[in-house]
Amino acid sequence: MIATPSDRSVVEAPKVRGKRGTMRISELARSAGVNVQTVRYYERRALLDDPREDGDGYREYTTSTLERILFIRRAQELGFTLGEIAELLTLRLDPGAHAEDVKAKAEEKIHEVEAKMRDLKRIRDALTHLAGRCHGGHGPTGNCPLLEALGPIHPPDA
Repeated sequence: MIATPSDRSVVEAPKVRGKRGTMRISELARSAGVNVQTVRYYERRALLDDPREDGDGYREYTTSTLERILFIRRAQELGFTLGEIAELLTLRLDPGAHAEDVKAKAEEKIHEVEAKMRDLKRIRDALTHLAGRCHGGHGPTGNCPLLEALGPIHPPDA
């Protein structure tokens, strides 16, 4: 089970039109919790199937498209990039795909997250050290350890 914030896991039921259960792009976007530009971007990235057009030239989307967008959003919350999500969608829809392939993707992502966590810890430790050397106050910044660590900047020539 994916742990997601409760406000993101509740999705408004889409308004469907006619017997085919279709909706327009604004209804799809609202139901998925994204904006219309996001839906169009996903289409350009080939993450969504091409929508049908009704007799008036409007794009018609199905609940299947809504499910895909929700899948994409949940995968993004887990840190997957759109490229990785495209691969996950392929695995999800391929009846010949194996669970071990999905697990390998998850383990790759875990290693990336762990590396980012190490980097963030290193950054936190460096900032903690520099902030600990700072005396604060309202004096000039010329002797600020943090600014010194970032390097000198000379004023532009007048």
